[in-house]
Amino acid sequence: MRRVLLIDDDSQARNAVALALRAKGFDVVAVESGHAGLRAFQTESFDVVIADVFMPGMDGVKLIKALREHKPDFPVIAISGVLLRGTGRTALDLFPMSPELANVFCLQKPFRPHDLLHAISCATGTYIPAPAA
Repeated sequence: MRRVLLIDDDSQARNAVALALRAKGFDVVAVESGHAGLRAFQTESFDVVIADVFMPGMDGVKLIKALREHKPDFPVIAISGVLLRGTGRTALDLFPMSPELANVFCLQKPFRPHDLLHAISCATGTYIPAPAA
C-alpha cells in the first residue's frame, strides 16, 4: 500500500484530500501543521508528502527544506490556492526558481482527485491508473 503524509492546516481541505486518497487505496496520515508533519516524517515511513504552502508556524517552504535535509530526493507535492497580489500567480509559480524547490511537484487548489493522482504519479515515478470514466 502507498503511504501518504498529508500536511494542511485547513481541516476541510485536509479531510477532503485524505478521503479521496483513501478511496483510491492509499494509507494516509493527515496532520494539521508543518511541525506535526516533520515529526511524522522523522518517525514513520512514507512514499510521498503532500504539503500546503501557506500554514501558520512552519510554512510549506520551510517544511519542504527540512524534509529535504533528511531525504534530499524525497517526492513532495506542494499545494496552494493563494494568489500573489496583483499577479494572478501563486507561490507555486516561484518554486522552479529556487534550487531547493525546483524538483517539487506543484498543484494549485482547488484540484480534482484525478489531478492529485496524476501529481502523485509524477512525483513518485509510479503508475496510478486513471479512474474509469
